[in-house]
Amino acid sequence: MKVLITGGAGYIGSFVLRALLEAGHEAVVIDDLSMGHRSAVGDTTLHVLECGDTPRVSEIMRSEGVEGVIHLAALSLVGDFVREPGLYWSRNVGQAAGLLEACRVAGVRRFVLSSTAAVYGEPESVPIYEEHPSRPTNPYGATKRAIEQMLSHYNAVDELGWVALR
Repeated sequence: MKVLITGGAGYIGSFVLRALLEAGHEAVVIDDLSMGHRSAVGDTTLHVLECGDTPRVSEIMRSEGVEGVIHLAALSLVGDFVREPGLYWSRNVGQAAGLLEACRVAGVRRFVLSSTAAVYGEPESVPIYEEHPSRPTNPYGATKRAIEQMLSHYNAVDELGWVALR
């Protein structure tokens, strides 16, 4: 399978890339390099752009034969979220919206989201089960929850298969 990894030049992305390649998959990376490093992707094709650039990303998906997406690109420093909520909402949710639209345009129907347990907020019990009510208490968790809701809507319209890793 050929997989597009957003944020693939970052710390976690580079390990996901390595695991995919070792499992025999092919990959292509999109990263704006604001937090990642070109050297982290090795010989894998790297497209330096924001993952929410729908026209360019959908063209990359089509031309590269992408069959699925692993979305790791996001701003994640909770303290910064509190100081600059608009930046984080536009980057995390806005970029994800553009990426999902690129998937729709290109016909990509498999999507993995790197989410967070912060979507649950303060847990009612531990361990936290997936069915636990989602009540994020910080902007980071709220943006990830919003992306999960977008994924549900795309699934209803375009039968996008997705999973959120919390």
